[in-house]
Amino acid sequence: MSPTPHLNELGEFLKARRAELSPRAVGLPDSGGPRRVAGLRREEVAQLAAISTDYYTRLEQGRLPPSAPVLEAVAQALHLDDDQRRYLFGLAGKETAKPRRRARQKVQPQLRRVLDDLTATPAIVMGRRMDVLAWNPLAAALVTDFAAVPEKHRNYVRILFADPAMRTLYADWKGVARTAVAQLRMEAAKYPDDPRLTALVGELCVQDEDFRQWWAAHHVATLSVGTKVLQHPIAGELCLDWDTLTASTDPDQQLVVWTAEVGSPTHDGLRILASWAADQYQATAEPAE
Repeated sequence: MSPTPHLNELGEFLKARRAELSPRAVGLPDSGGPRRVAGLRREEVAQLAAISTDYYTRLEQGRLPPSAPVLEAVAQALHLDDDQRRYLFGLAGKETAKPRRRARQKVQPQLRRVLDDLTATPAIVMGRRMDVLAWNPLAAALVTDFAAVPEKHRNYVRILFADPAMRTLYADWKGVARTAVAQLRMEAAKYPDDPRLTALVGELCVQDEDFRQWWAAHHVATLSVGTKVLQHPIAGELCLDWDTLTASTDPDQQLVVWTAEVGSPTHDGLRILASWAADQYQATAEPAE
């Protein structure tokens, strides 16, 4: 495809904006040593936008008319302001489709009551982007202390990759994490213009080689049922079946529960963990004298 004047200008505009940004400004590691180019490298912008380096290179060379979702991802990666976004979309002949801001999700009251009643079963509620919206004490004891994770980082996939303890908790961490990436890609298909999801993918692509490779593989999976083996520091080895229930009041909220067959070693392990979690919760809830 031969470049058109508008696509040429689009490419030059992207190069100019890229040159203005330092790695530190976009959250990338910066060794402080000399760099061959001013600002960000092409591959760094591509990683932040969750697209291939070849695709981004062709954009800068004016050889490819980008789609609106790609433009939005690149605009996010380059930290463009509103005027710059309008100019970028205008050069590409696209509507400025700035995504509407969705209200922050809150757990449905019905699901909150179910969580409170599940004292012997670990359970969490996941929302858009696989954000963890709520959990019961046993889920915190089983997986991690979700309350200690900042709300903006309380995402199941992010925790899997960012928390080193997850790599020893899950016996098959790579299998669990690869499936989670496939589930996140399914979420991305549902919400292609979600800036928080784009930022999450860009961050994990930059920070983790496994995530980058698995995301590039374009595998997809639904959040449904399965079995996970955990090597828990208190309860020992647990082989747990997990299932999901979708809230009829909000299809974007799913209750995820972990269960074990009655009488099995895992069921006994969960009872031990539930007793420990109850003691922990009571200790933290008691007022100081």
